[in-house]
Formats: sequence, C-alpha cells, structure tokens
Amino acid sequence: MTLTQIEKTKSVWPIFSDTLYVAHTEDEYKELVSLLDTLIDEVGEDESHPLASLMEVLGVLIKRYEDDNVEELSA
Repeated sequence: MTLTQIEKTKSVWPIFSDTLYVAHTEDEYKELVSLLDTLIDEVGEDESHPLASLMEVLGVLIKRYEDDNVEELSA
C-alpha cells in the first residue's frame, strides 16, 4: 500500500470502522452475520457487484470468529 493509498484510506476509514471490524464478542459476531445476510440479499451471486468483495471480507471475519469461538459439533 502506498502512502497515497494510506492517506485515502485514513480519510474514509472512520465511515467504515463501525461496520467492518474483527468481532471479539458474540454480539459483534451477530452484527457481522446480519450485515452479510443483508449484502447477500443485495448482491446475490453477482461477482461483479461493487460490494461482492465486501461480502468476501465479511465471510473471512465471520469464519475467524467461528474458528476461535464456536465448538464443532461431534457427529
């Protein structure tokens, strides 16, 4: 990331920081899942949609929380 990109990101990050974050609590996790559900309704399977990559990022953040905090059910 270049210094210019960092400066641009710094200027817009406050807008997104309440929406895009690493979940540390179950409530934060549920908020991320709810946001992902809303995006799925909006984006569907359109990989060219402007918000498609945001869905992917949210999926990674949700999986990280689940991997760290949700016990697997034994078969």
